[in-house]
Amino acid sequence: MSTATHGGLTRPDQSPATGPAAARRPASRAGALGARVFNGFSHLFLVVWAVMVIYPLLWVVMSALKDDSEVIREPLSLIPDKLHFDNFARAWTDGHLGSFFLNTVVVMAGSVTLTMLLGSMAAYALARYEFPGNRLIYYMFLSGLTLPIYLAAVPLFKGVYNIGANGLFGIPLPFLGPNRYLMLILVYVAWSLSFTIFFMHSFFRTLPDSIAEAAQVDGASHTRTFFSVMLPMAKPGLISIGIFNVLGQWNQWYLPTLLMQPLGGEPKHQVISQGLIELSVNQGYKSDWSGLFAGVTMAMLPVLIVYIVFQRQVQSGLTAGVGK
Repeated sequence: MSTATHGGLTRPDQSPATGPAAARRPASRAGALGARVFNGFSHLFLVVWAVMVIYPLLWVVMSALKDDSEVIREPLSLIPDKLHFDNFARAWTDGHLGSFFLNTVVVMAGSVTLTMLLGSMAAYALARYEFPGNRLIYYMFLSGLTLPIYLAAVPLFKGVYNIGANGLFGIPLPFLGPNRYLMLILVYVAWSLSFTIFFMHSFFRTLPDSIAEAAQVDGASHTRTFFSVMLPMAKPGLISIGIFNVLGQWNQWYLPTLLMQPLGGEPKHQVISQGLIELSVNQGYKSDWSGLFAGVTMAMLPVLIVYIVFQRQVQSGLTAGVGK
């Protein structure tokens, strides 16, 4: 073995082929190969998942453009022989989907607004202020996430109908009770409040205390600090939880079916999820499958558009707590 002298010291002569770098080279190549294999499997999984998600959506949309005979004759075909846009008009008018759509917009305008307002206020107070019973109240809200809504169906049904018939504490409340938009709005708020508080509580805890303290030093009240300073800073979280509430309440079927039963056989108080059931079940022997697919397409388009428009805000809201 040859030696080399450097600074009065003698050390073995290490060639590039026999040094430490050469020992690490096979390991690095194996790691790179493993990373490529993992990336390949992950991309393949994502492609399969995308096909599983996108194909049913395309199938529903394309089926909405067929006639009934083609839907039955070629159910899995994506290309219709002829485009039948009249299916949408028939579902909107004859299927009363326009009324169901308007009812849903009215209910959600009130329920989502109240859920976001009350949920953010409660989450801010629980996250930023220490007071006796803080954690107890917080865990009571969280307990709502563990209770399936089906377990509360009987007391909820009886409570709503008793309020409508007898009022509350002897006070008549004709605007509450079954088949009343305000009652369904309040039930939606109660149903969505637990998750909203849970999500926004974690988000408010990531915001810096110095900004709120500076606002109060400048003379801002607690209410002004919340609405003018802290709430705008929580905009990504508000958009994210707002999208979740819109999706959950738009697709909710059980609560409207329980509380918004048609009066006199007229489904004028029902929402979009009930309207699709009416469109598919109450046809008798007509079997208007193309109209049903058209109704499903119109029902899912609004939530798809909302998510596509706000997808960046949703992603930033979900990762804001981690980044901070």
